Amino acid sequence: MAAKVKLNVQDFPRPPLLEQIPRHLVIKWNGQTLANTKASYWALETTHPPTYYLPRNCISDSFQLVRDPDKATLCEWKGRATYWNVQNTSTGDTVKTKVWSYEAPTPAFTEIQGYLSFYANGVPWECFVDGEKVSPQEGDYYGGWVTSELEGPMKGGPGTWGW
Repeated sequence: MAAKVKLNVQDFPRPPLLEQIPRHLVIKWNGQTLANTKASYWALETTHPPTYYLPRNCISDSFQLVRDPDKATLCEWKGRATYWNVQNTSTGDTVKTKVWSYEAPTPAFTEIQGYLSFYANGVPWECFVDGEKVSPQEGDYYGGWVTSELEGPMKGGPGTWGW
C-alpha cells in the first residue's frame, strides 16, 4: 500500500484555494448516516486544515436543517456565513449552529453557494474523509477537519489567533 502524500498546511495559499474534490465524505450521528458524498469542495488556507463543503442533496432525509436567525459571521474571503441547526428527526435531538453555509458568497467562492460545512468539535456526529475519522481543528472558531495526511503547525489552538 502506497503511503499517503503529506500536505503541509503552511504551504496552503492565502487567499484560500477552493477546489472540487472526489474524496468520500461521510458524517455519522449515532450510527445513522447524516451525510454521504463524493461531490464536495475543500477550501485550503495557510495554517488551516481543510474545510469541507458538502452539497445539500447529500443530507439524509432523517435529518432536518433549520436556519438559525441568531448567528452569522463574516469571512473576509467567502462572505457572510449562515448557520444551521440540525435535528435528528428519528430522535428529536437538535444540535445548534454547528453547520454553516454561504448563501451569497463572494465571487471567488460562488461554487459553494448553499453548500454545507460541518464542525467536527462539540457535536454528536463523527466526520470521515475516505474512511478516516477526522479530528477537529483546535479551538471553537474554525471548522477544519484534521486527517493523518496533514502536517505543520495549525491555527486554532492557544496562542495562534494572531498568525
